Amino acid sequence: MEGENMGSGIIEIDVHGMNQFQAKTRIDAVLKRANQGTYMIRIIHGYHSGTTLRDMIRKTYRSHPKILRIEIGMNQGITEFILRTLV
Repeated sequence: MEGENMGSGIIEIDVHGMNQFQAKTRIDAVLKRANQGTYMIRIIHGYHSGTTLRDMIRKTYRSHPKILRIEIGMNQGITEFILRTLV
């Protein structure tokens, strides 16, 4: 289940252990619900079992209209979407 922290503008979702279809379905639903108060979606995809989910997420969403940029931090198991500001 998503850990949504709307007060801080960050939505965190955990998709590790899912297959690509399940992960994409969950991410798409969160992107659709993201509103003006959301500036970041943090996706926990893991990496110890391989990079299939990470690679799919970064490739599929790099040109999504709601996403300004994708940030890759020190933790290889997390990808963050910085969202565009809606005017």
